[in-house]
Amino acid sequence: MSDNTSALPRVVVAMSGGVDSSVAAALLAQQGYPVVGVMLRLWNEPGSEEHNRCCTPDAMAQARRVAAILGIPFYAVDAQEIFRQQVVQALIDGYTQGATPNPCLVCNRRIRWGFLWQRAQALGGERLATGHYARLQSDGNGRMQLLKGCDEGKDQSYVLHMLNQEQLAHTLLPLGGYSKAQVREMARRFGLPVAERPDSQDLCFLGEGDYRSFLSRHAPQVEAPGTILTQSGESLGEHRGLAFYTIGQRKGLGLSAPQPLYVLAKDLQRNALIVGRLEELGGQELTAAEVNWIAGQAPKQPVRAQAKIRYKAQPEWAQVTPLEGQRAQVRFERRLRDITPGQAVVFYDGETCLGGGTIQ
Repeated sequence: MSDNTSALPRVVVAMSGGVDSSVAAALLAQQGYPVVGVMLRLWNEPGSEEHNRCCTPDAMAQARRVAAILGIPFYAVDAQEIFRQQVVQALIDGYTQGATPNPCLVCNRRIRWGFLWQRAQALGGERLATGHYARLQSDGNGRMQLLKGCDEGKDQSYVLHMLNQEQLAHTLLPLGGYSKAQVREMARRFGLPVAERPDSQDLCFLGEGDYRSFLSRHAPQVEAPGTILTQSGESLGEHRGLAFYTIGQRKGLGLSAPQPLYVLAKDLQRNALIVGRLEELGGQELTAAEVNWIAGQAPKQPVRAQAKIRYKAQPEWAQVTPLEGQRAQVRFERRLRDITPGQAVVFYDGETCLGGGTIQ
C-alpha cells in the first residue's frame, strides 16, 4: 500500500469482517490515506448460543486478518450497552407502539455516525468511511450531495438518508462507483480472505427465531390478545398481540374466509387488528416525521420527487410537501400497497437523494 499519507486526512473505516468494508479499507489505503480499522462489539441476546451477526468471533478474526494484510491498525470497540439502549430498545418501543421499525436506520444515525464517529475522533480520525454502496459529491456551493450507488441492485442511499451536511462532510464512501461483482474481484486482487464471504442477512441481534419470538422474550407485554375486525366493524376472530403483525401480512392470521384477507391497519386504542381484501390495502398518502433534508433546509415549495417506502421498493412519483416540525406530507401518483408506519420514506431527484423521514 502507498506511504504517501502526509497530505491526506486520517480515515477510520467501520469494519465488519465482510467483503465490502474490507475492500473500502483496502482502496483507501491504496490511495494513500492513513487508515485505521475499527469494529464495534454490539449487543447480543444474553443466553443465546448465536452471536450478533455483525460481530461474530469469526467476523472479528477476519477483520483483524484483513487489517494485518493491509498493514493498518485495528481496534475493537465495545458498543454493546449503547447499542442495546439506542437500537434494540427502539425496535421494542416501535413494535409496542404499533409501528414496524427499521433498526438499521437507527444504527446508522446513532451508532455509526454518532457513537463510532466520536470514537473515531478520539483515535485521531478526520474522516469516517464505510462500505455502503452510495456516492458523495459537492454541489459546487459548499454543500454535499448523497447520490445512489452505481450498482442499482446494491444502492444503499436509502439507509443513509438521515445524514446531515456536517456528517456527510466527514464521510467517505469508497464503493459507491462499483458493482458488487467488481468489489469481490478487487478483494481477490488485494488478496483478502473475505472475497467470497456471503452478505449478511436479517437483523443482526435477533439470535434464534424471528422478531416475534424476540419480542415475546424481551417485551412480554406485547402479547395482548384482541379482536380482528373488518373496516366495517365485523369481528372475525382474535389476534395474539398487535406487535406480531405487519401491514400487508396475509399468512398467519388464523382466519377462514372466502377470499384472502390482509392486515390493513392496527388500532391501538381498541387493540384491534383491521383486515380486509387486497383492493382495500394501502393508500396514496402518508405523513412523515423526523424528516431530514440533506441540503440542510426544507424546500420552500412542494416538490415532485420519486419516493421509496421500503429499502427494496421501487421508487414511485409523489408530491412532497414540507410541513412544520420536521414533517412532510407525501401524496403518491398511484395507490401503494405497503405504506407501513415505522419504515422510512426516502425522496429522490434522479440519482440524488433529497432526504427522508419516518412514516407515521
